[in-house]
Amino acid sequence: MEPIVSIIMGSTSDLPVMEKAAKYLDDMQIPFEMHALSAHRTPAEVEKFARGAKARGIKVIIAAAGMAAHLPGVIAAMTTVPVVGVPINSGMDGMDALLAIVQMPPGIPVATVGVNASLNAAILASQILAVGDSEIAARVERYKESLKDKIVKANEELKKVQFRFKTN
Repeated sequence: MEPIVSIIMGSTSDLPVMEKAAKYLDDMQIPFEMHALSAHRTPAEVEKFARGAKARGIKVIIAAAGMAAHLPGVIAAMTTVPVVGVPINSGMDGMDALLAIVQMPPGIPVATVGVNASLNAAILASQILAVGDSEIAARVERYKESLKDKIVKANEELKKVQFRFKTN
């Protein structure tokens, strides 16, 4: 089994956030790999990874970083593989990371999700993959339907909640 998605994080301290992405990809049966790479501490390794990703069959890269958060943009600068950035809350409520990732110069796009929103990054990655893979597309459809089911069930539970002036 060869990976088609890479989850890259600036350090293993980001793993608790990125586990949601890994679990989703695992549940969706999408082969992925995980690496810790730092744009500042291991720039040569980041370059080697980014320049070789497409040739290795990687189709989407999910890159997480906190603070200065250059990792997603540095990777995007060196590959044509789509990059989804996940800002990590490691200070300033994650706003520093969010702005560092979302404010990319023209020609170097990074799709950016919310702070610590690795699940959304993985869902976006699966939707990108689904464009060319009908099996992944079917699994994404089922996942999206399950979200609707959760709300239907929640409304059934809310019917049981009693207040004196509640009308439903």
